[in-house]
Amino acid sequence: MENSSEAVIQYHQRTKHQLNAYAKGPETLDWDDQPNPFRRFSGCETLALPLPGAQLACLFGDMDKPEQIASQPLTLTNLGLMLELSFGLSAWKQFGPDRWALRCNPSSGNLHPTEAYLLCTDPDLLQPGVYHYVSHDHALERRSRFHADATRPELYIGLSSIHWREAWKYGERAFRYCQHDIGHALAALSYAAAGLGWSIELLSESADADVAAWLGLDRNDDFVPTEHEAPDLFCRIRSDRQAVTGFDAGHLSQILQSAEWFGTAERLSGRHFYRWPIIDEVSAHAAKPASAAERLTLPGLDLPLPSHNIAASTLFRQRRSAQHFNGKSPDLPLADFQRMLSALLPNAKPPFTAWNWPAQVHPVIFVHRVAGLEPGLYLLPRDPQALTELKQAFSTDFVWQTIEMPFEFYRLTPGNVRQAAKTISCHQPIASDSAFSLGMLARFADQVEAEAWRYRRLFWECGMLGQILYLEAEVAGVRGTGIGCFFDDAVHGMLGLRDNAWQSLYHFTVGEPLDDGRLQSLPAYAHLSG
Repeated sequence: MENSSEAVIQYHQRTKHQLNAYAKGPETLDWDDQPNPFRRFSGCETLALPLPGAQLACLFGDMDKPEQIASQPLTLTNLGLMLELSFGLSAWKQFGPDRWALRCNPSSGNLHPTEAYLLCTDPDLLQPGVYHYVSHDHALERRSRFHADATRPELYIGLSSIHWREAWKYGERAFRYCQHDIGHALAALSYAAAGLGWSIELLSESADADVAAWLGLDRNDDFVPTEHEAPDLFCRIRSDRQAVTGFDAGHLSQILQSAEWFGTAERLSGRHFYRWPIIDEVSAHAAKPASAAERLTLPGLDLPLPSHNIAASTLFRQRRSAQHFNGKSPDLPLADFQRMLSALLPNAKPPFTAWNWPAQVHPVIFVHRVAGLEPGLYLLPRDPQALTELKQAFSTDFVWQTIEMPFEFYRLTPGNVRQAAKTISCHQPIASDSAFSLGMLARFADQVEAEAWRYRRLFWECGMLGQILYLEAEVAGVRGTGIGCFFDDAVHGMLGLRDNAWQSLYHFTVGEPLDDGRLQSLPAYAHLSG
């Protein structure tokens, strides 16, 4: 029997982009058969949530001290606002006859493999059951009902991935991107909950098989086989600051044994012309078993206020992925750069309040145009204890010059690194025309060899960091975008890495965006009030 950790590492090697060849993907894109970005279940009761568009009372900078944000009551209106600001629509874009939706949570290729489900045992909020959130309609579809008379009133939220949505465009590498998106989604959820004075407790002790059973994802007859959903995360929503209680997975499974289920998933694509069995294989090898509960106590850090501190809900809705950057824009102010990097450090604020593990990911930063900072290649160690290992692993040519910052920061090599950044990011100008770009370097081999499912967790961590950068860029008056396409081993070669102890798992870039004037922007939910 193949070792799961070895199988996952083999998948990772197989799906690397190389300078002379890209990972296996579709030879052509059947745009007429692009998967529907909105999952719906037919045969379900639908509950419309209160109209979207309400504002949070707090500014984005208030989230640096989430304990000071007043907790709002757990009502259907506030729950709907949290779902909207996490997974809802933020706008529609139109170019000629083509029209597509943008959402508050970003996604690779705007394909949105992530689905969100509520599991409620609080009859004062919702009739006990499992509900699927439909972002297009801002509504809940009731997938199940059960009796919860003797159960402590709780509200849970689970996230899953439809791998087919990403694989349609990205082929075998799509499994990676689905994990990025889960990290982005968890961070978006953490931020939105914090804006209501709530918090997200990641119940990471849960087994994937249990999450699938709780959310109805293991009901194979309810889904088109190629379009099944894989369980990813299960969280508890805390709407006040009561003492943390333990989570009883067995009790939840017991009350769900009597659940009555409704609905079948509507087909997303007609043909499924290309098939990528390696994704199902790696998904099985990277499945998470039940584990001991883990929670993390984080330090408090004093971050400088954002330079354009605005309402948090406005910021969440205006977040966009930049398509092009102004390569001749003024330098990014050093204070904004410092704020962005400080926000990446583990801290007792969202989204890290929804995270249960020490930092395993460290940004290697290509600085192009930051005021007062010489262009070059830099390192931000998010855990100072990793520094010795990184120094031993990196090229001996690096200078490791300490740069005076409010955090540990090192210049590896000075000079113009724009061409290098562009080349390793699949020759994309967005990596070189920005103020800075970065690669997220993860402690890799020992993590995956310890537990195969941690492969997914490393990508979730990268996605969380990406969401932080998206929002911090917006509040600084610039814009960011994730880069999933990069030449993996070219990055490692540039750093002098000789094995898979460390691997770059995600790239990101921040700068002044160039907007496409040909695109028309339309309100997110005009179709609900019209």
